[in-house]
Order: sequence, then C-alpha cells, then structure tokens
Amino acid sequence: MAVTRTPQSPAVTAVRTRTSLGHPALMLAGILLVALNMRACLAAISPLVGEIQRTLGLSATASGLITTVPVLFQGVGAPLTPRLTRRFGAERVVLGAVLTLGAGVLVRVLPSAAALYAGCVVIGVAIAVLNVSMPSLVKREFPDRAATMTGVYSTTMLVGATLAAGVSVPLEHALGGGWRASLGAWSLLTLVAALAWLPQLLHARRPRPPAVPAADGATGAAAGGSPWRSPLAWQISAFMGISSLLVYSLVAWMPTVLADHGMDRGEAGLVFAFSNLVQVAGAFLVPLLAGRMGRQRALAATMAVLNATGIAVLLLAPVGGAWAAATVLGVAQGGSLGLALAFIVLRTGSPAGAARLSGMSQSVGYLLAAAGPVGAGALHQLTGGWDLPLALLLVLALAAAAAGWGAGRDRTV
Repeated sequence: MAVTRTPQSPAVTAVRTRTSLGHPALMLAGILLVALNMRACLAAISPLVGEIQRTLGLSATASGLITTVPVLFQGVGAPLTPRLTRRFGAERVVLGAVLTLGAGVLVRVLPSAAALYAGCVVIGVAIAVLNVSMPSLVKREFPDRAATMTGVYSTTMLVGATLAAGVSVPLEHALGGGWRASLGAWSLLTLVAALAWLPQLLHARRPRPPAVPAADGATGAAAGGSPWRSPLAWQISAFMGISSLLVYSLVAWMPTVLADHGMDRGEAGLVFAFSNLVQVAGAFLVPLLAGRMGRQRALAATMAVLNATGIAVLLLAPVGGAWAAATVLGVAQGGSLGLALAFIVLRTGSPAGAARLSGMSQSVGYLLAAAGPVGAGALHQLTGGWDLPLALLLVLALAAAAAGWGAGRDRTV
C-alpha cells in the first residue's frame, strides 16, 4: 500500500497536541543525550581490551566476547520493548533503560570476569530497549520531520562512540584508576541523560489502543498486525542486519587486517579512527536525503555498493588503499545505519507500528551482526589469512543491496 501524504489524520493531530504540551525542545535535548549514551559505553571498551585481557587473564576468544555479548543481547532484548512500551509508556521505559545502562556500566567494572560479562549482558539489553524505543518516539514527537530527526539522533550516537573511543585511554591516565575507572566514568553520562529525561515523565501518558485509523489508512487488525508476516519488514530487517554485520565485523578486525598486511599498528589505528569519524557525515546526510524521497531504492543500493567498494579495496590493496577504503567505508557504514533507522519511520504509519517494526528489525539485525566478528575471526583462523573473510563480506554487501532495493519501495508495513 502506498504511503498516504495528504490530509493529516486525527492521530497526527493528537501527536502534535501532545508534543506542544511536552516542550519539544526538552524532548529533543533528552533524545540527544540518550542517543549520546547508546554507543559510547561500547566504543569506550575497544581501546582497553588488551589491558582488560592481561588484567583478567582472558584468552583471545574470551576477549572477543567482550564486544560480541552486548551486540548479541541487543538482538535478544529488542522484541521485548514494544510490550514494555504498551504497558508502561515510552517515557518510563526510556528512563528505566537509561538507568539500567548506567547500572550495567558499573557492574562491568567490578573485580571479576563474571561481572565483566554480566555487565555486558545488562548493557546489551538496555541498549536494545533504547534502540527500539527511539524510532517510535521520533515518529510520535516529530511526525513531519521524522527522517531528519532520525539523522540527528543517529549522528549523535556516532559522535558519542567517536568521543568515547578517543578519550578512553586519556581518561584512564587522568583518573589514575586503570581501565575500570575509565569505563566506570561513563555511568555519569547516563545519569546526566536520566536527569534530562525526567521532565518527560510529567507529560507521560500510558498508551491506549488506537481508536482512529493509522496514518497510512490501515485500521483494526491491519494497524496492529505483526510485522513478522510482512515481506517488506523482512527486507528492512535484512538490510539492517547485513549492514550491521559489515560494520561490526570491520570494527572488530579492520585494524588487524591492515597490521597483518604490514601497516604500522599506530597508523592502522588512525585509519580506523578516521573511518569512524567519516561515519558521522554519512549518518547525518543519508537520512536527510531519504526523507526527501518517496522511494529510497537507489540510495540503499548506493550504500551497499560503497560498502562493497571499500571491502574490495581492503581485499586487493589493503595498505596502499587503506585511507581510500576508510573514507568509502565510513560514508557507507554511517549512511547504512541512518538509512536502516529511517526505514523504520518511513515504512510505518504510526508510532506503534514503528515500535513493532523497530523491535523486529533490530532483533533480526543485531542477532545477525553478532555473528560477524566471530565468523570473520573463525575464518581467519581456519585459513590463516583475510582473503576469504573479506570475500564473504563482499558477497554480503551485494545481498544488502538486494534487501535495500526491496526495503526502499514506497510502501508501508
């Protein structure tokens, strides 16, 4: 069914009334501070993994699980969020998730390996709830600018990740408490976000079953139907999942790939940091473009082709083409993330529909993504090189193009 863009439905009018009562500037500030936390505590640990491994006596495989476990539990926790939101309301659920995230950050730095992994589980579940809640909130609070606001908050997530990765080691030295003090300090950022979110609870209302047609014209069972039965929802989920798998695989192994081909480890780290920085531009610009288009097929295919191009450069000229690959991959990875999130708000006609689609797509997406770093590492160990893992990522990038071509249709779930 094509997206209806003509007269505003009563549901949208109600959304606008609620937004004006709820102080949109405060809502925007709250969303951005929450988004700042959604990747920071994950990125902060990457520069410290070697030290954590030495301190706790972990094997290489066990160290890899430090980054894999949160991603896995983002997929496990995502389907629970729409039920929590229906029962308690989005504002309360977001506040609870932010506080839970802060608790997970603190548990992760307790003096035992078991606490480290338990904290990773808590962090993954908390981020899952936030991942699913945000598209629904954006669609509800900014119905006429949903794609633009998606670009803003996805960019903020990447800014938080870039900041955390850059200051983790300096923070460790400044605090003088080792990696535990550096990682634990990020709980303060969650506290700031929670305090900024408190005003939203003054205007929070427990959600009621919709009594009006959804914005896309669906009513009754159709408006509340399960996205798990929709081919379009599966295409969106596949695009998000494959794109996320590419991102997390290269986050885990790109510096190692470059170093194994002879690049100085310091320069390999700079190349990787530069790629993360470029992601910010892609995450901001691509959703803006998506919101101006009725169909996003060409945009999705472009992101997948850029991913494939960057991977091909790593495969054929890993050292000589490293900076070019980092640039192309940065745009592609940030843009794919922003576009996948934009699909959630563009392909649904109501905040409740966005929440359901977000729960499905992020569950499928992060379960797929969790397999990427482990699978690439296993193939590397099996073959003794990076050609086969990179070749497989290249094939998956082309699969993302096919999924994005379907997801970019001007239809609603």
